[in-house]
Parts: sequence; C-alpha cells; structure tokens
Amino acid sequence: MNITLDKNDEQLTGLLTVHLTEADYAPTVDKQIKEYTKRAQVKGFRPGMVPVGMVRKMYGKGILAEEINKMLGKAVDSYIKENNIKLLGEPLPVASNVDFDTDKDFDFQFELGLLPDFTLPESLTAELHKVTIDDDTLAQTNEQIARQYGETTNPEASEAGDYLFGKLRKADEEGDGRTVLLPINKVAADQQEQFIGKKSGDVITFDLQKAFNNDAASISNFSGLSKAEATDATGDYVFNVEKVNRTSAPEFNQELFDKVFGPEAVSSQEEFDAKVRETIQSNYDREAEGALNNSIVEQLVNTVDIKIPTEFFKKWLVRANEGKLTPELVEQHYTDYEKELKWSMIRNKVVEEAGLKVSNDEIVNRTLDKIMGQFNMPNMPDEMRESMRSYADQYLKQENGKNFVNEYEAILAEKVLENLRGKVVVTDKPVTAEEFRTLHS
Repeated sequence: MNITLDKNDEQLTGLLTVHLTEADYAPTVDKQIKEYTKRAQVKGFRPGMVPVGMVRKMYGKGILAEEINKMLGKAVDSYIKENNIKLLGEPLPVASNVDFDTDKDFDFQFELGLLPDFTLPESLTAELHKVTIDDDTLAQTNEQIARQYGETTNPEASEAGDYLFGKLRKADEEGDGRTVLLPINKVAADQQEQFIGKKSGDVITFDLQKAFNNDAASISNFSGLSKAEATDATGDYVFNVEKVNRTSAPEFNQELFDKVFGPEAVSSQEEFDAKVRETIQSNYDREAEGALNNSIVEQLVNTVDIKIPTEFFKKWLVRANEGKLTPELVEQHYTDYEKELKWSMIRNKVVEEAGLKVSNDEIVNRTLDKIMGQFNMPNMPDEMRESMRSYADQYLKQENGKNFVNEYEAILAEKVLENLRGKVVVTDKPVTAEEFRTLHS
C-alpha cells in the first residue's frame, strides 16, 4: 500500500491517493471468503461444504469491495493521525471507475479540506453595558405586573388603555395575517382615536409606522416581527378585531406582594418597588453579561485572520447534509456557515492552548442542578441530591448519549468564554433600560 498527499497550500486543499496492490488486500479477502464458506447456504450443498471456488465466484466481488472499503477507511484515518493533518470535516471520496472483476491494483483518491494555523490576539477590549433602572422602567414593570395579576374582562367596545386582540396583515397581502395583542396605550396620542370604540368584527386600516411613531421596538414587541422586519413594515396595515381585552389593575397591597414574591417577602410599597428594581437589575445584568460574551465572539470571528478552504467547505456542507442542503442554500447562507466554522476553530484552539477539560462529575452536577431547579429546590440536602444521581445518569444516557454531549458542549463553551474573558479589557458603559433594549432587541 502506498499513500501520497498532494497539497494545494493556496486553496488549502489536498488530494490524498491510496494505491492498493493485490498483495495488500488478497490475504484478508481470502480469509473472509473461507469464513463465508462455513456459513454459506447453497442449494445442493450441505452447510460448510460449499466449494471455496464457488463462494469466490458468487460472493467474491462483494467481499472484495467490502474489505477494500474497510482497509481504505483505516488507512486514511491512520495517515491523517500519524501526519497530524488538521481537516475540515471529513475526506470526500473522488469518483473513480473501479472494475473489481478485472483490476488487481487500485487507486482511490480523497479530497481534503485543510485547516490553517492561526494566532489568537493577546488581549481584547469590550464594553459591558451597565443598565440604570429609572422610574419609567419601574413604572412599565409595575404596569406589566398589574396586567398579569389584574382581572381581565372583554368589554363590548374599546377604550384608551385596552388591548385589541385579532389578526394583523399588510393591506396588500392575502391571508388572515398574524395573531397579535395590540396595546392602545402604546399608539401615538394623535393616532389613538381610530382604535377606540372598536368592537369584535370591526376592521381598522392604519399606517403602522405612523401609529407607533416609527418606533421599530414598539412594533416588534406587539407584532412578533423582528426589529429589522418592524423597521421595514411600511404602508397601510389591516387589523381585524376579534375581541377587546381590559385589565383592572389590582390594589398594590399585601395580597399582591405575596402573589408576586411569596409570603411576607415584602411588606410595603417601598419594599415592593425595591424588590422589583432588584429583580429588573439582576435580569439586565445577566443579559448584559450575555451580550458581552456575544460581543467577544463576534469580535474574534471578525478580526482573527483565518483562511478557509471555501470551495471545499461548500462542497462538504452539501455532502454532509445530503437531502437537507442544496448548493443554492449553502451559497445563500454561506456567510453564516463560515462564521460558525471560524468560531468552532477559535473555540477548539482555546481548548487546546488552555488545556480545558470537562469531567463527568461536572456534567452530572450540572444536570442535578437543573433537575433541582425544576423542582424549585436549589438547596436540596446532600442525601437527597445523592439519591437523584441515578436519575441524572439515566437522563444523560437518553437519545444515545445526546443529552450528555449537549451538557458537555455547554460546559466547555462556558469555560472557553471564561478563559477569553481573562484576556478582555472590559470598560463599563452606563445605559438606560430603553437604550439597552434598543441595542440588543
């Protein structure tokens, strides 16, 4: 057997050629034919008494192809490992005209995508948004709480402050549209009149941007459109009213305090507002940390110089996702696929350079934390926690270990970001809650 690799350094591809002679595969094939002879059932012959020549004639071609295929897989894998070749995806077999009936020597070729080496930056800079909770944000949250815990009725006609439930669609589009809950109090003051006094069955035609003061965030919040889609949602829209929702605000008393935060957690309006502020702040702080991590990933993907074997990558994506991806779809979304690949390469390099590992105990303990969180028992006694380990083990083994792999990947991703955060110079940037929502919606 002879294996050669012809590299194209500029294209980051390689052509791996495996040359097999009869001496390479004949012993294995002969052995398999003899083994098959023991099991073969041919009419006119007792089991185990079929002549070897007949088995070779009847099944030899299939056995030869199967053994060569096994031999090729092992040979290619060994060559790649022994020569420390970093591959993109898997080797792609090159079509060839092999004749197992007449040929004795064979050449098989595989196209390789080669991953380049690259250097990570020694330091990074990023901004961490520090959200200030102002009175407007507190008032909006209390309004949401009132709507959640208040009594909802469905009056015949709408008034200011009500919500209209129904279907929204662009005026020139067919179909029923999307189901939405339109807040009249979010409509511009000079546009609210067209939404007041409406009943089930009424149809409202209005300029969406004008009604919401060209505020894409407000349109996105009630319509379910993305911020980009909300920005582009121009012209007249049609709203078919199905019903009016009106919520009577509950009294801000001890009964409400207990419903929101649990029995006797707070005992006055001042304590309630402070607790609400604390909760909002905690949520924004968590979102800000996530946004910072996303910023670090985006910065690395966009700035680290990584050359990709583009044409091979496109071809491999189609082959690896046969039936799901077409060349046209790959071309359409190629930028996203390339970003995912670059981040995967960066992540793997961080893991390698920092020697990051994930232990089985870490995976099990993370799973136990999730289980206890579902039971709302974050401080479960050690004895009970230990008794739940078998349940966690069973969960991790489900779907052929898919749950285990998911937890492993999640923990490793956190460790990678933690490692990268150690190289980031973070600058705090104060923003209002509205500014933060605009930046990250």
